[in-house]
Amino acid sequence: MKRDQQHVPLYQKLTKFSETKPISFHVPGHKNGAVFPSYAKQSFAGLLSLDLTELTGLDDLHAPHGVIAEAEELAADFFGADHTFFLVGGSTAGNIAMILVACSAGEEIIVQRNSHKSIINGLELGGANPVFITPEYDQSVGRYTSPSIATLERALQQHSDAKAVVLTYPDYFGKTYNLKKMIELAHDYHIPVLVDEAHGVHFSLGAPFPLSALEMGADIVVQSAHKMAPAMTMSSYLHMNTERIAKERVAHYLQMLQSSSPSYPLMASLDIARSFLATITSVQIKAVKDSVNQVRGIFKSAKMWSLLPVAESDDFLKLTLHMKQGISGYEVACKFEQAGVYPELATHNQVLFIHGLQPFQQIEQLKKVVKSVDEQLKICESRATIDITNLFPQKVQMLELTYQLMNQLETKVLSFYKAVGNVAAEAIIPYPPGIPLILQGERITSEHILIIEQLIKQGVTIQHRDITNGIRVFNR
Repeated sequence: MKRDQQHVPLYQKLTKFSETKPISFHVPGHKNGAVFPSYAKQSFAGLLSLDLTELTGLDDLHAPHGVIAEAEELAADFFGADHTFFLVGGSTAGNIAMILVACSAGEEIIVQRNSHKSIINGLELGGANPVFITPEYDQSVGRYTSPSIATLERALQQHSDAKAVVLTYPDYFGKTYNLKKMIELAHDYHIPVLVDEAHGVHFSLGAPFPLSALEMGADIVVQSAHKMAPAMTMSSYLHMNTERIAKERVAHYLQMLQSSSPSYPLMASLDIARSFLATITSVQIKAVKDSVNQVRGIFKSAKMWSLLPVAESDDFLKLTLHMKQGISGYEVACKFEQAGVYPELATHNQVLFIHGLQPFQQIEQLKKVVKSVDEQLKICESRATIDITNLFPQKVQMLELTYQLMNQLETKVLSFYKAVGNVAAEAIIPYPPGIPLILQGERITSEHILIIEQLIKQGVTIQHRDITNGIRVFNR
């Protein structure tokens, strides 16, 4: 029996509880908003009344039997999962949990090389022995996208005892690939497939959006509700649709990784986001698509960049500007921000804008800003371009050292070119998008250094420290 997707049980329970004007002798310390600085109270007032704790009738995220369980069941029903977990630690918590569940210390796991840093962190925390599969460089979009089916097949043949395959779908820019074939290939080896679908929570809406990883048979799928749906930041879902991994083990790691005092406003926003997605109409989606086409037309009017086309299989809500040679995406993003328009991210040659799930309203303002930025770029001095086409020469790659050995070795900082040939003791992560350029445990090449120097010149943020003085390497 299909459930009533207009129902938002957790949100409704919280609002009804708040309306009773309860007297608080419990945490949190703001006492339903009574204890809060006056200068900030107006901004937070509506939220504080819902910021509750595990009181009678409000259930417990880590042992749900009531209203939270009902909200998770509604989500599983809509997304097509056997079970859905609410996450209040973002997709980061879900990504780490699914890796810890699938793979024990010293065991091999096949991982897409251009994964988010949370995937890499999960590998380190679990002491896994990762087998990285390299993405292909797609000339049509000017960046690395996904590994080929042939690369995955080669990795599976060489490492048939791997405990899982970890893939990212779609990429940050909304580009998809033949994930269904890859899932079927891994399943032929009786290996589960774990998918970081952080940017695809809305794929469950169906056409004209791409297919969701769940629909294609993935065993675990993690989605950031807050990226494309109306949920608060850090609100995510972990969906299971498998007999290969036990739900109880996932729950065990999630209660270890997430707060024992989870945010009720975040959980309620997951309830609301699911209902929003489940009840959006085809008429509303058409209006969104018409709006996207209008916005695309505005961006296409500029001369100093091209607007990348969107394949029918890709996410049409993502709009990617590809800079003309010698123009930095970071510089262009900065000019947009100075004009009050904030893109999602920039790379050395691209800027990504994300359209929301409702028609865009500030059309005239956007036209003025696009025209202004385009005119400014025409008089800017062009800079050297960054060549990244040969960044990952090995299709299937393993780290030089195991995480267990890395934890035992001393480290030192070497200047960039002295670091070449050494094994990195830290990951070098341009952020956003948070995908490591150099992995901890990877041997540093001169190509790495050249790109790092050019990124620094363009003002890119490198997590997690200032690396202008050099790179930390293992002292061997």
